[in-house]
Formats: sequence, C-alpha cells, structure tokens
Amino acid sequence: MENPIPARLKAARKKAKITQKDLGVKIGMEESSASGRMNHYEKGRHVPDIGTLTRMAEELGVPLNYFFCQDDVTAELACLIDKLSEEEKENLLALLEHKKLAL
Repeated sequence: MENPIPARLKAARKKAKITQKDLGVKIGMEESSASGRMNHYEKGRHVPDIGTLTRMAEELGVPLNYFFCQDDVTAELACLIDKLSEEEKENLLALLEHKKLAL
C-alpha cells in the first residue's frame, strides 16, 4: 500500500496556495531548510512525525485524518465533515446509520 501522505500534503498545500518554504516556516522550520524539508515530505523521501503533520494540518486548514485517506473522495469528505458543528456531525452520523440499516 502506498503512503498517501505525500500526495495529500502536496494537494492541500497547492489548494492553500502556499509555497513549500512558506509552509515550512509557518510550522516552525528554519527558513534555510524549510523548502528542502517540505520537498522531501512531498516526494515521500521522509515521513513527518505526528506533531509536524498536526501543525501542517492546522496551517493548511484540513483535519489530521485527511492525510491518511487513500482516495480523493474520502479526503474531501473528511474536510467537509470537519467543518460541521458537533450537532451536524451527530445528525449526519444518524442519517448514515439509518441509510445503512435500510440497505
């Protein structure tokens, strides 16, 4: 199974219209190495630790689980669900559970 983090990271960064260097600096990397380090994460040469990934998620406006989604539809759903209020999430869960029972 291919690691989804590199592709998800690149997609979220491009959607946020931010450079590799800027993202790295915003999450606390040294300016001189930020671009290279981010490039290594996006190419899959290195995997960010969970703390780094969490800071990236916050900066890019995506939920942490977005980075682990294997397909684009699930990743987009994760982003949309994350934006819902707790009540809306509970309502969605109830609706989905009801639909599952109807199948």
